[in-house]
Amino acid sequence: MSGCGCEVTINDKSQKRVLYWLLAINAAMFIIELAVGLLADSTALIADSMDMLADAVVYAIGIYAVGKSIIHKTNAAKVSGYFQLMLGGIILIDIIRRSIMGSEPVSYLMMGMGAVALVANVICLLIIRKHKDGDVNMRASWIFSANDVIANMGVIAAGVLVLWLDSRLPDLIIGMVVSIVVLRGAWMILKDATKELNENQNAKTLSGGQS
Repeated sequence: MSGCGCEVTINDKSQKRVLYWLLAINAAMFIIELAVGLLADSTALIADSMDMLADAVVYAIGIYAVGKSIIHKTNAAKVSGYFQLMLGGIILIDIIRRSIMGSEPVSYLMMGMGAVALVANVICLLIIRKHKDGDVNMRASWIFSANDVIANMGVIAAGVLVLWLDSRLPDLIIGMVVSIVVLRGAWMILKDATKELNENQNAKTLSGGQS
């Protein structure tokens, strides 16, 4: 069986199944968290929902890349990284707008929705843990899911601080932190994709020279 190529097919099917689950969870959470974030007038929740959207795009692109060449995989990863950069910028613009125009975040909605999102992302981590050392798109999926758990805990903490201090500043600060997490994740995947692409090109160059 080891020479029939079945391992690749099984791995591809396994990766697709994992990515479909992650896509479904993050797409659903984006819609729910965005709605609650708007209702709660919370920068942190809206930022976290944008993070969910970015992840959903990463997983959709990852599904496209499964079974394709390294060039396709790295280019797909770059697209997801650039999309992350764009969303990080959108979050920053919203933070600036709210800091100028004002906001009244609802702490209980922040804490409740943050807890739901945390559970969802822990489930995502459990689903993807066996593939975290796979190709560039699977590594990207692991990075983003791990970052999301950190962001969710920040949203919950922001809700607690908004209630305790009776101030909107914790919401704005955590929103800023989430945007930094998104931008950092984008930088990491772009760096990883560029490194893998360069290694592949170097390997081709060496093999061409040896032949």
